Amino acid sequence: MATYNSFTDLPIWVEAVDFAADIYKFCETSRLRTDYRMKDQLRAASSSVPANIAEGFEYRDRKNFARFLVYAKGSSGEVFTQLTILLKAGMIEENDYINFSGRVRELGKKIGGLIRYLKTSKLKE
Repeated sequence: MATYNSFTDLPIWVEAVDFAADIYKFCETSRLRTDYRMKDQLRAASSSVPANIAEGFEYRDRKNFARFLVYAKGSSGEVFTQLTILLKAGMIEENDYINFSGRVRELGKKIGGLIRYLKTSKLKE
């Protein structure tokens, strides 16, 4: 694995930021723009993913980084659940659900892979 000097160089962080930004935009162009509570929850959970990646990285040790990645993965599950509720409630279109839920599931898998790597690799702190 490459050595990164800043969390902004991590491909997983970049992907998570792009996802959160797309969720923000989506919330303003869909029926969610007037559902303030769900819009706020969805935005908070999606922005929590890159925020936790960044926070964990800044501790500069594998154990804390892995712990915060677990939080980021949890937030990805929260976003997926909210999107599923919104689909079932008829608040978002199926194609939007497929796009966003697929992206957040893939993001969660990548975070899970990074967690496994940090916990099992033999590199120095």
